[in-house]
Amino acid sequence: MKKSKSPYFFIAPAVALLLIFSIIPIFIAVTISFTDMSLAGLADFSRINFVGFDNYLNIFNDKVFGQAMFNTAYYVIIGVPLVIISSLALAIMINFGENKFFSFMRLVFYSPSITNTVAVSVVWMYLYNPTIGLLNHLLSYLNIGPIMWLTDPSTSKLSLIIIAVWKAIGLNMLIFLAAIQGIPKEYYEAAEIDGANKWQQILKITIPLLKFSIFFVTVTTLIGWFQFFDEPFVMTKGGPLDSTLSVALFIYQRGFQYNKFGYAAAGSVILFIAIIIVTSIQMRIQTKQKENEG
Repeated sequence: MKKSKSPYFFIAPAVALLLIFSIIPIFIAVTISFTDMSLAGLADFSRINFVGFDNYLNIFNDKVFGQAMFNTAYYVIIGVPLVIISSLALAIMINFGENKFFSFMRLVFYSPSITNTVAVSVVWMYLYNPTIGLLNHLLSYLNIGPIMWLTDPSTSKLSLIIIAVWKAIGLNMLIFLAAIQGIPKEYYEAAEIDGANKWQQILKITIPLLKFSIFFVTVTTLIGWFQFFDEPFVMTKGGPLDSTLSVALFIYQRGFQYNKFGYAAAGSVILFIAIIIVTSIQMRIQTKQKENEG
């Protein structure tokens, strides 16, 4: 009997942390989303009124929220494939590289992912500066520009995506690299004996055996891009004309700048549901692939 209970003691700390920092806050956010909570309500709970689904009805009729949803979808559709393809390509290049230069590049590409987002954003703001920025200076030699990287709605989202991709590929690259190095070398040796070149080995051995890693990176990257916040918050504040406003930044602004905690909570619940739906779709696709292979 004592032996059967021992696993529960091992998982108890993790379950307690999950309850305190994840599950309970989710239920609190859902509850708040049905109220008109504000700073006054935090000071005096009697000022909090139950409003039912009014926050949800209002937020779906909010044009700014619609723009934030569009922007977030744009970030996900463009950013996620770029991160996955770039990090996978870099991992393959570094793994099959045959000199110390590729080992050094591992550090170079990983460094941005551990660098403070504010520091990175400040540097990139100088690079993007329309008058003294390095990028426009280099483009001037090609008679291009100047490009208003962060102040033109047509380029502002792509400018933020470039920074986020550059910052995100390092960690995913290490995940792919670890998975590649876990592939038995006998597979490559057998393929080489059969006359397969490096490119054929990558297509027929490396990528097929990275399916689980690709699935894991895809799910975590999707969740990260749905919660895209740091770069828009630091660099553009959601502008110009809400062209870079993400759902996460919309929630922050409504909650902490406009003092509408109930309204912001409704937005967070919608974002949470969207993440759950997309993650569930990815899980089903992965399950069906395993069933087909089985």
